Amino acid sequence: MTHQTGNTLPTDLAVEPGEALALAVRVLEGVSPRFVEGLGAEGTRVKGSRNDFATELDLELERRISDALREGTGLDVHGEEYGGPPVNEGTLWVVDPIDGTANYSLGIPTTGILLALVHQRQPVLGLTWLPLLGLRFTSVAGGPLKENDEEVPTISDVSIRDVALGLGSLNTGARTTYPPAFRREVFEQLTVDAARTRKFGSTGVDLSFVASSRLSAAVSFGNYAWDNAAGACHIRAVGGVVTDLHGEQWSTESQSILAAGPRAHAEVLDTIRQLGDPGNFFEAGRRRATPGPESHRPWLDSGR
Repeated sequence: MTHQTGNTLPTDLAVEPGEALALAVRVLEGVSPRFVEGLGAEGTRVKGSRNDFATELDLELERRISDALREGTGLDVHGEEYGGPPVNEGTLWVVDPIDGTANYSLGIPTTGILLALVHQRQPVLGLTWLPLLGLRFTSVAGGPLKENDEEVPTISDVSIRDVALGLGSLNTGARTTYPPAFRREVFEQLTVDAARTRKFGSTGVDLSFVASSRLSAAVSFGNYAWDNAAGACHIRAVGGVVTDLHGEQWSTESQSILAAGPRAHAEVLDTIRQLGDPGNFFEAGRRRATPGPESHRPWLDSGR
């Protein structure tokens, strides 16, 4: 499905894609030993809530990755911990130094490093590093996707009734767009419809497992580019479909992500549409607040 938005290499990139990808691979390989060594690190930096935290290693890895990419490509970086330029303008890297931080702190191996080069709101390069699982994924818009340097075949066009479906967290993302009551209804219905469901606790794991046909589909209410961009690039590279939960083509402005092969995507989207407008789902005794900015990062006050 190379006609899909964002699945062709733009001609006006400021870097040569192959060289940029090779540099990014070297950077992630360079920090992987530190990632493995730090497994079990405690959360010491609380952000928006007690469930939204960072470890000291998050900050260390993001600094190392960002500095190397800026020096090597001349492009800026937007990271989960230190922020950066708007992800919806121009060309820049987006990085999540530890995706699945709660898993990482608990010593659970479904956690990794996510990196993507984004151009005009669409990923053109994607890297998902899962060192504790021995898996590395790289992709280029238009293909190919590679797993541990071996090219991945076209995505399996299966039904969610045949292959497990991945579900993201109920507790993160654009909560005002998708109220908790709506999220629970989506999860409950998909649990009934699918052969089985899996919650790995890592968006990067979910999306790379869809791209490599380990899962039939992945649903996430998260809206951050650092979580979704690399996986979106992977899935498009093998002919998958990546939209938001309304069925609109995914971009860094999207408030959610639904990624799957064509058949599974249609099935999940149909289920979600049958539930109706998310705004009609109310929490008893709760009032939805207006959307807020990204979580405050107190460590920025003292600089990088």
